[in-house]
Amino acid sequence: WLESAGPSALELEVLGWFKEWVGYPESAAGLLMSGGSAANLTGMVTARTERLGASWDDGVLYVSRQTHSSVERAARILGFRSDRIRTIAVDDGFRMRPAGLRRAIVEDRARGLRPFLVVANGGATSTGAVDPLAELAEVCEGEGAWLHVDAAYGGFAILADRGRAALAGLGRADSITLDPHKWLFQPFEAGCLLVRRGRELVDAFHIMPDYLQDTEVERGALPDDAEVNFADRGPQLTRSFRALKIWLTVRFWGLDRIRESVARGIALAERAEDRIRRSPTLELLSPAALGIVCFHGPDGEAADAERIRRLSESGVGMISSTRVGGRYALRLCILNHRSRWEDVETVISHLERPV
Repeated sequence: WLESAGPSALELEVLGWFKEWVGYPESAAGLLMSGGSAANLTGMVTARTERLGASWDDGVLYVSRQTHSSVERAARILGFRSDRIRTIAVDDGFRMRPAGLRRAIVEDRARGLRPFLVVANGGATSTGAVDPLAELAEVCEGEGAWLHVDAAYGGFAILADRGRAALAGLGRADSITLDPHKWLFQPFEAGCLLVRRGRELVDAFHIMPDYLQDTEVERGALPDDAEVNFADRGPQLTRSFRALKIWLTVRFWGLDRIRESVARGIALAERAEDRIRRSPTLELLSPAALGIVCFHGPDGEAADAERIRRLSESGVGMISSTRVGGRYALRLCILNHRSRWEDVETVISHLERPV
């Protein structure tokens, strides 16, 4: 704060918007980061500190097959062996099963382990699937586990009515990862971590060495109502000024236009799903969810990979691939505020061509 009060104050204002949008109280705290990977790691550090203390060899965390790879990487960094990570089954909509989660937690506790963290999806990267957040919150609250929602992809869909319904229960999470460089349409880098009980974030990271004693600030009644040193909230001491571009976008473009763009992306993906269902050559693999729809062609993985290559080289559009239920999938992700139905139709028509 001593050397960057202006940027810090602007970051606090942006974080205040985010807290309000997801349904967090004023006592929540957070910080802007490079992206979802850094935010997931920071949230998991906070969960480990709060739930396990100084010893965590017996700690267990829970994910699903739709969980982003950054969570496994963060677990490695934090020193958790692979046998301390449980993968919970998903339903036909690729959503974590709460009953399966509860059963796994009970079984692990009976073995003398400490279940401490559940990482849920607020828009899975492959499919856009949103886990049943309210039900998972019930399980976590009953079992004493920390609920972290990785909403890097889908979190800002909460600004639109359809997205808000899909993300019901998000505000009950203990921590949330968000990526403004996705559905707030920001350039890299722009990630965010929010923690519902903000003091727990500060407790996990605050260190005051002698050579920084002049920068020490007094804590206010709430985490954000006094001077703030963001180094007390994450791994970085030197940080870039990420808040300005977000602040300018919201102030200049306005929330109504952002909501319209998010809603249009969701609607375009649903229209694309209907178009794919009617296609004579394409087969749907996952229904539209928060702007993502997955499908494949009739002639195998190699042919679909060639479709992606040809589409990219044509300049018509660009899509990616993933795997859905073990099957190679074409992944159409509509996340650009300038996308129109004509663009989507052109891409689908191009992918229908024989290889």
